[in-house]
Amino acid sequence: MIDVVFQLLIFFICTASFQAAEELLPATLSAPSTSGATVEPIDPKLEELEPIVIKVLAEEGRVYWRIGEALCRRMEEVRGVLGTLAQVQGQLPVILDIQGEVPVGDAVSIYDVCLLSGFSRVQFAAKVR
Repeated sequence: MIDVVFQLLIFFICTASFQAAEELLPATLSAPSTSGATVEPIDPKLEELEPIVIKVLAEEGRVYWRIGEALCRRMEEVRGVLGTLAQVQGQLPVILDIQGEVPVGDAVSIYDVCLLSGFSRVQFAAKVR
């Protein structure tokens, strides 16, 4: 009987996982000044401007884009509007507000169009719970 208990004890010790959970692992974050990277100051004029908000809507199986007050029904229109905005205000952040019914492929397409238009700060909107 004692042999069986010891064998079970050895079995459980050998199969137990003694690794720390990932969220408990320490992480060291370096400050921007120590990594050698330079932080670009934000232009005070850009702080006053509103970010560009693109709402992606899906109605009746079709996808529409609303850039500010302009409603675009084709991707070519979106490219034209974003190209013009990038020439005027290319440093502003772009916020993509994508409706839940929009297919993932269309969400990736509008993200790619923003990057190809010259915007470097593209963000996705998230709902606050």
